[in-house]
Amino acid sequence: MSLADSRCVPCKGGIPALTREEIQPYLEQVNEWELAPQANRIKRDFTFADFQSALRFVNQVGELAEDMGHHPEIQFGWGHASIKIWTHKIGGLHENDFILAARVDQLPGV
Repeated sequence: MSLADSRCVPCKGGIPALTREEIQPYLEQVNEWELAPQANRIKRDFTFADFQSALRFVNQVGELAEDMGHHPEIQFGWGHASIKIWTHKIGGLHENDFILAARVDQLPGV
């Protein structure tokens, strides 16, 4: 099953974050997501033709996040949006983060 076909599973904490080596295969399955230097979060920047397109995208990400029960950090403005994802309870990355990233990659307009 691909990441985009998977669903996030609630993380209760108490588990270790993925190591840099464990992250690499997941990172290869998502488009244009960058790993932070500390290997504790992923980020992707998006560009759009105008403010309305960026806002529409951000609202779609918000709806997806609510549906998945996994909430990214979102910043946006005229013609751009930035999404950062990590699992707060473990202070790093989990498979759920890459599932959400893969789902974001499939949103219209990306």
